[in-house]
Amino acid sequence: MQPKPNQRLSSQAMAFVLAGGRGSRLKELTDKRAKPAVYFGGKTRIIDFALSNALNSGIRKMAIATQYKAHSLIRHMQRGWGFFRAERNEYLDILPASQRVDENKWYLGTADAVTQNIDIVDSYNVKYVVILAGDHVYKMDYEIMLQQHVETGADVTIGCLTVPRMEAVAFGVMHVDKNARITDFLEKPKNPPSIPGDPDNALASMGIYVFNWDFLRDLLIKDAEDPNSSHDFGHDIIPDIVKNGKAIAHRFSDSCVRSSLEEEPYWRDVGTVDAFWQANIDLTDFIPKLDLYDNSWPIWTYAEIVPPAKFIHDEDGRRGSAVSSLVSGDCIVSGSEVRNSLLFTGVRSHSFSTLDNAVVLPYVTVNRKAELKNCVIDRGVIIPEGLVVGQDPVEDAKWFRREDSGIVLITQDMLDRRSAAKG
Repeated sequence: MQPKPNQRLSSQAMAFVLAGGRGSRLKELTDKRAKPAVYFGGKTRIIDFALSNALNSGIRKMAIATQYKAHSLIRHMQRGWGFFRAERNEYLDILPASQRVDENKWYLGTADAVTQNIDIVDSYNVKYVVILAGDHVYKMDYEIMLQQHVETGADVTIGCLTVPRMEAVAFGVMHVDKNARITDFLEKPKNPPSIPGDPDNALASMGIYVFNWDFLRDLLIKDAEDPNSSHDFGHDIIPDIVKNGKAIAHRFSDSCVRSSLEEEPYWRDVGTVDAFWQANIDLTDFIPKLDLYDNSWPIWTYAEIVPPAKFIHDEDGRRGSAVSSLVSGDCIVSGSEVRNSLLFTGVRSHSFSTLDNAVVLPYVTVNRKAELKNCVIDRGVIIPEGLVVGQDPVEDAKWFRREDSGIVLITQDMLDRRSAAKG
């Protein structure tokens, strides 16, 4: 495909979102849904950030590869992302692992998820492919990354975070020269290489890759025929290009989208219960590190038609109130005190109950006199009257999942087991 004059690179690109992972470190939060489908920020799901970045960057062709427990993710795509119109040359395809290549073959790795859909990518007639993870929270203009990719003549351009050097032991780390060319790719090294001229920091991979499609297509076909390959971008494709081609690092700070309130580039892997709780609670800060109120870079999602939030009762000890909190539509705070908490759509919090540093997913009911602190409550949970969580570590750990940090995850199955044990 020949680029057209005066055409944004994003209009010649497609986003291929890898959204098949379970995210097992989120424990019971991913028992019924894939990690990209996990709720975040009061209204959205994690995958909405990658998709919104692509849409806001000007990319109108997208594909989402799903695998693990994909129903809630697919339903969210259908409800919230169904506005693409083929007659405007816009496409959003959901690509479940559907044994298209071999009846015994699911997606074997991240690269294989693209390989099995080569014919579909071909049908888009695009010049560039932006490979995205569907499970991180950040705002980024991919057009800027595409421009660097073209200007440098790279075989692959890799999105990189600047992180303190010894924190990089948990990432794939780039060793780069002064021209941002990647000379080595190390997976979770014990002694990460620093950035030239910046000995305290290292460049960690964000799992975002830009390729020319014709180049990637040939590489994927070659990789698929290699019996020793794990068919994964991080383990196979990227190291091969670093060794035999031209891999360029793109710094997230160069394309991070920030409002006037955001002091530094924001990127979070909310892949643990602690990280998930913290990132949601951070949104209740007076000036949060992530500005969800920035209308110039909206985070698109499925917007349910619901009534406004409501606060009722006004007497001592029984006052419906929320301080330093985010309260979504269709919530009713009835004679209940909410502090430093995030309530998703449809939460009901009844009289004499308290919520403190709580992340409450949609359609939870908190019954009277419950006291909940430092916790994550899964969707649809019914909190029994008088339940106390966050005060007695031993009691919490007996019935619920309690992290070492003290954060408690509560699901309906846990409450049902507790109820059965107590008779």
